[in-house]
Amino acid sequence: MGPIVFFDGVCNLCNRSVDFILKRDPKKIFRFVSLQSKVASDLLEMEGVYEQNMRTIILLKNGKTFYRSNAILEIVRQLTAPWPLLYVFKLVPRFVRDGLYNQVSKNRYSWFGKRDTCRIPSIDERERFLDEASKVSLI
Repeated sequence: MGPIVFFDGVCNLCNRSVDFILKRDPKKIFRFVSLQSKVASDLLEMEGVYEQNMRTIILLKNGKTFYRSNAILEIVRQLTAPWPLLYVFKLVPRFVRDGLYNQVSKNRYSWFGKRDTCRIPSIDERERFLDEASKVSLI
């Protein structure tokens, strides 16, 4: 199983980010799961990630957990060109990157809106989104 992106399923910005990744990940490396799901809470608990971290994008990759700007940079690093070039921002101190990330995260609902329910993947996307059945195969 490849890297797993944990995202806020009701956040419009977060869902657009998932769409962005899906379009630029032709090798279908990434899998996705909504932070609001039982699957996400179970998987994250197994990794030692608890409620205080549930308001941010989380990437689980090769047994490592990445948060906020580090998660974003690890994701773009594996997308089609030119997006991996953004990895150069890893040179910017994390407190600066995460400070900007936190500002956007704090205002994401007011700036980009919020859905009433979590994203439901299309038929074409379904294989990329984790559910209870796929969680069993990860354990």
